[in-house]
Amino acid sequence: MLEVIPAIDLKDGLVVNLKQGKFEQSTVYSHDPVETAQRWVDQGASRLHIVDLDGALEGKNVSQSVVVEIAKRFPDLTLQLGGGIRSEETIETYLAAGVDYLVLGTKAVETPAFVGEMCQAFPGKIIIGLDGLNGKVAIQGWKVITDYNVTDLAGQFEQAGIAAIIYTDINRDGMMGGINMSATVALAEAVKVPIIASGGINALSDIEALVALEPRSVGGIQGVITGRAIYEGTLDLGAAIALTKA
Repeated sequence: MLEVIPAIDLKDGLVVNLKQGKFEQSTVYSHDPVETAQRWVDQGASRLHIVDLDGALEGKNVSQSVVVEIAKRFPDLTLQLGGGIRSEETIETYLAAGVDYLVLGTKAVETPAFVGEMCQAFPGKIIIGLDGLNGKVAIQGWKVITDYNVTDLAGQFEQAGIAAIIYTDINRDGMMGGINMSATVALAEAVKVPIIASGGINALSDIEALVALEPRSVGGIQGVITGRAIYEGTLDLGAAIALTKA
């Protein structure tokens, strides 16, 4: 069953959303991240995707206190966290605080061996975030475009024992023009680990298109992250979740 995952992007302690990852195109949606989490839980969310945007830029965990508060308030909620996850100590701290999955992006690309080490140290807890711009992987808060191909890196990390891959098409992120379905499906077909789609969700029809995909016994597109659409109201989160359970 497809899981619809609301995103809470944190910047300066606020809930924001960026267009194509550009900090100068930031919209503030809430001054209270915990209340925002409550809002999505009330609409049926069982999992949250939290991004420490300041951490992604600075290379360290900046929003720890907010994340810890959300974890304490909602102990039954599955939490996945990305942004500034660069050390084993940071991973250990967040897991101890109640975070279920840590998303590695920049660190994974720059130091691939780190992924294998963390998968061994924390089995089933490491997710890789692959953010693609025209098929190439972007890192460091999307400021640097590498020469690495998304699919090639996905295959490499699959062998390390990761729990899932979050694939974001940067061109679509925050633009509400629909996800890059062809690229997302191609990635899901190239690897056996679950894919979580991200970037561009706009309306219920986007969820319907994902639900309609033929399910696979292994891997496949098992989740979709939505941010701006649920904050702007073009997608009703409760209706989206209900659709996946119909």
